[in-house]
Amino acid sequence: MSHRTTKLIAALAAAPLLFGLAACATPAGGEGDSASEVVKIGVVGKGDPQWSAFEEAAADEGITIEIVDFGDYAQPNPATTEGELDLNQFQHIVYLADYNVSAGEDLTAIGSTAIYPLGLYSTKYESADDIKDGETVAVPNDPSNQARALLVLQSAGLIELKSGGTIFSDLADVDESASRVKVTALEASLTPTSLPDVAAAVINNDFVADAGLTFEDAIAQDDPSDPNALPYVNIFATRAEDEDNATYKKLVEIFQTDPEVQAGLIEASGGTGVPVVTPVADLAESLAKVEADTKAAKG
Repeated sequence: MSHRTTKLIAALAAAPLLFGLAACATPAGGEGDSASEVVKIGVVGKGDPQWSAFEEAAADEGITIEIVDFGDYAQPNPATTEGELDLNQFQHIVYLADYNVSAGEDLTAIGSTAIYPLGLYSTKYESADDIKDGETVAVPNDPSNQARALLVLQSAGLIELKSGGTIFSDLADVDESASRVKVTALEASLTPTSLPDVAAAVINNDFVADAGLTFEDAIAQDDPSDPNALPYVNIFATRAEDEDNATYKKLVEIFQTDPEVQAGLIEASGGTGVPVVTPVADLAESLAKVEADTKAAKG
């Protein structure tokens, strides 16, 4: 990680598949006629208030954007790779690194948005300490979020990880004999609906409302202010050949500085996240390191 300091801004706060072939906003690195082109941006949670504010702010700068909604995390990166999207904004660096390594692709980060704490929720218990020994807790099944969820459970005193915990921990790393609970992995969008059947579940921010919960209901969470949390900063991603696209860079700037967009982020996250403006070079350095570590871990 670079010694340059990540600049934290004040507190913040991440359907059916409906898209066709995307029109690229501009040639890679070019200015283009952004007024006559549409920049397609893939997200998970189009209804979050920052997106309508972002569309308006971009339009004020002569840029037309279309927010394309996805029901789960597996779809936006392939759609970006195939050119059906110009950008996406739904993931942190660890998730992108795992996609690039697994798919043999080279999507890259061109701007930061925010870092969000990952929370443990329950409809049966008011604290992690109250969870009975031997009960089951659900975590997301995608590798990057699963590892982070297991670290949350370990910090809450519910499990012990054989390795001590890393960004590559999975269910096999759980020391069952030393852990208080059993852990099951589910697709991220299903963790909220699992709550009636489990003691608690680690639920990604995009799906907290689906469980009829608020962010304040979390009974445990990780610390987004940890300086080692850079790999979990959420980002705008695009194809490597478009990383210098002037229109895309302008959109990142608008997102990071427009007051209404930032207010939408705060509202969407329930005040739990922290907006960040991280130098793109730092994002690239972190992505390269996590990709290298991911390749080594996959053997």
